[in-house]
Amino acid sequence: MLNFFKKKFVLITAVYWFVLMYIVAALLFWFLKLTHHANDKAAMQLALLNKNDPSYIAKASEIETLRDRKISQYIGEGSTFFAVIVIGAVFVFRAVRKEINLSAQQQNFMMAVTHELKTPIAIARLNLETLQKRKLDEEKQNKLISNTIHETDRLNSLCNNILYATQIDGGDYSSAKAVINVSTLIQECVNEFKSRFSLRKIDATLQENIYMNGESLLIQMLVNNLIDNALKYSPKDSLVHIKLVQEHNKIILSVADNGYGIKQNEKHKIFQKFYRSGIETTRTTKGTGLGLYLCSKIVDSHNGYITMTNNLPQGSIFTAVFKL
Repeated sequence: MLNFFKKKFVLITAVYWFVLMYIVAALLFWFLKLTHHANDKAAMQLALLNKNDPSYIAKASEIETLRDRKISQYIGEGSTFFAVIVIGAVFVFRAVRKEINLSAQQQNFMMAVTHELKTPIAIARLNLETLQKRKLDEEKQNKLISNTIHETDRLNSLCNNILYATQIDGGDYSSAKAVINVSTLIQECVNEFKSRFSLRKIDATLQENIYMNGESLLIQMLVNNLIDNALKYSPKDSLVHIKLVQEHNKIILSVADNGYGIKQNEKHKIFQKFYRSGIETTRTTKGTGLGLYLCSKIVDSHNGYITMTNNLPQGSIFTAVFKL
């Protein structure tokens, strides 16, 4: 599929530049044609003049001036048309390239969503069939039920991401903000991830009793996406640290990992919709490309901003700052 979009882009680019070169060549042709016509007309008018006429020099000068004025007019009009064509060509080319890239990203998104949906559904089905067909002791039953709940939570999180992204793009989302205890909410998110990923190192330093006017579902989505992103793009034995503090009139939430980091040329793209770090053909991490996009939208809707910095010696730090 990726090769299809590449071939499509190459074909469109080739046709586009061919048509553009044809238009420029036609413009140049008509400029030379009109210039030649002006010179021929001036030469014909000069040939009809009587050289013995006392006003010959004045009339000849007037004819040459008129010719030069016409040529200057053709140059001005041609330059204007050429500039308009070039500017329009640049805008059209960028728009076409953007649409093709967006189509490729949407296709990758659909493939990723399909995979993300099928995996938890298959696991939940297998667990339920095991409970139905086998008589297990209470401990094993509770473990299977717990795993099934985790997978349904994963499905619910994915559906919330897609639903919220759709509502944002359509302008249909209606916020219902209230005063919430951010410290407690984030601690619950951290506990949930520790339970789901018991073998991963997840640490949190949370200042207690921090309150803000916000929407608990969206703040929970923000925290979950940031922690999930840190876990995906860092080694299994590395630490993910969550920190929450209040400084003066700001609430600062940061999620730091010791992972692979983000290349410099990708840093300005990571909050774009559907964008995923790395190369599609070699990427092994799961995801839909909506997580960080939603994080930026959620933080923005809560009067804040989000940044990404390097975590030395390696890794990334995502920091969300809310202004009170």
